[in-house]
Amino acid sequence: MEYVHVKYIDSSGKESYESIQRASIKCPFCGVQMIPEFYFLCENNERGLSVFCQCTNPKCNHAFISEYKYWKDTYIFDKIAPNAAMERKQFSDIINSISPSFCEIYNQAYEAQQMNLSQICGVGYRKALEFLIKDYIMSSMEDEKKEGIKQKNLAKCIKEDISSQNVKAVAARATWLGNDETHYVRKWEDKDIRDLIGIIDLTIRWIESEIETKRLLEEMPEQ
Repeated sequence: MEYVHVKYIDSSGKESYESIQRASIKCPFCGVQMIPEFYFLCENNERGLSVFCQCTNPKCNHAFISEYKYWKDTYIFDKIAPNAAMERKQFSDIINSISPSFCEIYNQAYEAQQMNLSQICGVGYRKALEFLIKDYIMSSMEDEKKEGIKQKNLAKCIKEDISSQNVKAVAARATWLGNDETHYVRKWEDKDIRDLIGIIDLTIRWIESEIETKRLLEEMPEQ
């Protein structure tokens, strides 16, 4: 096994070197298997090392971070680190309580959007919407009726099982745009993913408002 000495700054501020495995890596940008240039390292939260590298393919030369783990008195290559942690949308306690699945699916779609995967993130938002609406309906429903909602077409759920006219109106339109993201031909050609996200956000606000209003009326009934 070959090794290479890579510079780091220790806790006292002194420049030092650590030995790591000199192994070939597949570049995350060009896909070429090569031994990168190793420039600098630091400890990471997994008790390993994060190493700043550069692809040696002259047609690429992209920089990236690789991670090394401690094994048998040395550090060996583990994986390529993500370029950065994706931003996540934070939802209120009301929405997290009603539909944690919605929050997770929405954020997966949001990650795809941040990665410029514009052709698939809309499908994720549409799925997230369905979980939000159905979980909202089932949150005030007896258990024996919930299975029917799970199997029911989303448009019919909105039309038949939501009493709030505001939630019904905005959820229906969010569904129209969400369906456009899954079909070959768009019906709403003047609308795009930003409009879908905006209407989902509006749906969330109306749901929160309905739940908060219901809670207030229950806590403070008319005397």
